Amino acid sequence: MDGQLDAARVDLLQPILHYGGHWLAPFLIAAIVWRRNWLRNGAVIAAANLIDLDHLLADPIFDPERCSIGFHLLHGWEAALAYVLMLLIPRWWVRAFAVGALWHLAVDYGDCLMQAC
Repeated sequence: MDGQLDAARVDLLQPILHYGGHWLAPFLIAAIVWRRNWLRNGAVIAAANLIDLDHLLADPIFDPERCSIGFHLLHGWEAALAYVLMLLIPRWWVRAFAVGALWHLAVDYGDCLMQAC
């Protein structure tokens, strides 16, 4: 019974954490890092969710059982390295996008961990 209850909790918690992580957390991150321009930077961090366009290259496009980390082109270690290197570019919007892309990967990785439960 406890295993079923734990699975039900994960099933309920996973979408809240996933979508909150993708759409609310960017603005919280921006408010902490870029207090003065948090709304503008939060929007750029949230725009980094565009890396999910790589899902359009997969068949099927959406598979709830699939871990996107390492499967999709913009969700692999090569892409993560590119996002880290983007942090070195002295443009606020490039850095904000890089933070968003790295945060996106972290949120998706959390999904992968919850799928393993």
